[in-house]
Amino acid sequence: MAYPRAHMRPSLAALPLTLALALALSPGLGAQERRALPDIGSSAGSVLSPAEQAEYGAMTLSQLRNYDYVLQDPLLANWLQSLGQRLGASSDDPRQRFTFFLLRDRQINAFATLGGYIGVNAGLVLAADNEDEVAAVVSHEIAHVTQEHVLRAVEAAQRDQVPVLLAMLGAIALAQGSSSNSADDAVMAAVVGAQGLMVQRQIDYTRSNEAEADRIGIRTLARSGYDPAAMAGFFEQLQSVVRSTDTRESTPDYLKTHPVTTTRISEARDRARQIEGGSAGFVPASRAAGNPLLPPSLAIDPGAAAAHGNEFPWARERLRVLSADTPAAAVREYERLARAGTLDDAQRYGLAVAHYLDGQAARAVDQLEALLAGHRREPWLELALAQSQARAGQRDAADARFEGLLARMPGSRAVALTYAATLNERNTLEAGQRAQALLRPLLGSAGDDPLFQLTFARASEIAGDPVRAGEAYAEAEYLNGRPERALVQLGILKKRDDLDYYARARIDARIAAITPTVLELRRQGIRDEDLER
Repeated sequence: MAYPRAHMRPSLAALPLTLALALALSPGLGAQERRALPDIGSSAGSVLSPAEQAEYGAMTLSQLRNYDYVLQDPLLANWLQSLGQRLGASSDDPRQRFTFFLLRDRQINAFATLGGYIGVNAGLVLAADNEDEVAAVVSHEIAHVTQEHVLRAVEAAQRDQVPVLLAMLGAIALAQGSSSNSADDAVMAAVVGAQGLMVQRQIDYTRSNEAEADRIGIRTLARSGYDPAAMAGFFEQLQSVVRSTDTRESTPDYLKTHPVTTTRISEARDRARQIEGGSAGFVPASRAAGNPLLPPSLAIDPGAAAAHGNEFPWARERLRVLSADTPAAAVREYERLARAGTLDDAQRYGLAVAHYLDGQAARAVDQLEALLAGHRREPWLELALAQSQARAGQRDAADARFEGLLARMPGSRAVALTYAATLNERNTLEAGQRAQALLRPLLGSAGDDPLFQLTFARASEIAGDPVRAGEAYAEAEYLNGRPERALVQLGILKKRDDLDYYARARIDARIAAITPTVLELRRQGIRDEDLER
């Protein structure tokens, strides 16, 4: 995993800038269609269709990836998506599709945008004591989507600010591409300027919106088998953070757009009590099992609620490592924690992952083997151990462990991706073919994952399949917010004289799909500066 320098990424306070790009640009716009951009913000504005909302949400995520905000890890992605989908299925609109993703930033924050795209900062997970508290925030954000608070806020935004914001985004891209020492200053100047322009464009919810999201979010928590009191508990924790800081700059970003008051905490606590007691006219999922008068969706296994959250300690510590500036910095963080008290097992796992990433694979093997003695068959530990064994030269032991995990967890994207990435490091034809075989069955379900595409591309390259490699590399560029590079890659690929009919058809279809996005970006004056040079 690459660890970009922290100062190369603008603060997530600039997030609305990226959101503006998503609102302004639709992948479906092209020279052939020439349909006008949706009239956002005027009295004559029409409601965005679900398809348009999904396009804007996808554009937001791709641009966040482009600026390296998004933390891409198969284990963490699976954990958050599972948590989110569990809540989404129990929300007021279970048909709504949600996409959940983690951001590297350690500020306590989360947000929802169009199309059901919900981002969660690493800092929020690190601040939570348990999975219920993370679920409480995610359920609140889900409610902002299902109740159309996000859509209404976007439609109320001022349309005439969009061109200025696009220019700001272009300035940031240009400054980041500069090799001069003033590049970082230029980036920050552009960000500060954008922040000033975006004061009125922030997605701030009304007091009634917040109350409604709290109420519906608590109900969703209960339906999902999470603790409905977790929302009030986490809000209390955030309020204590505010009391311990002296300036607004130190206030968690989440509280700047979601103010927490004593009244709000009391109302959330009262609502949770009503739900638990049944006086709200709703029986939580933990008490619904076996009741023939309730919908089947609420009749869950009574043990399921108690079992949830078992992954949280491992996920939080893995996130602590991957959100650190470097693996060495993560090691030092655990050393500070150890001086304050004995590390628990999850923290010892995090330290082992940090050692593995810091080039100390043999040390990580010893630490993980000791942990597995007390947590047999724990996938988080076993995957880390297999990776560490491979790096430590214990190839046969690593492969046996990976194959055992595949047998136990067929279809697991996290296992397949981790194993394939390890095989790719060997850079042999046999390893590439095995990695390609592992990933090929997931092409249909994981095609929108840039990490998957990059891993599949490298496997195909090693396996001697340059056409599939080129297609996957192009797809990764597109998903990472660089559609112009994707188009160039596909154009080069199309010139090969060894393409069969099916490969040429696939490439032509992707060129046709990506070209409108590139044309619209160019029309807005945004170009890939690296390609220009």
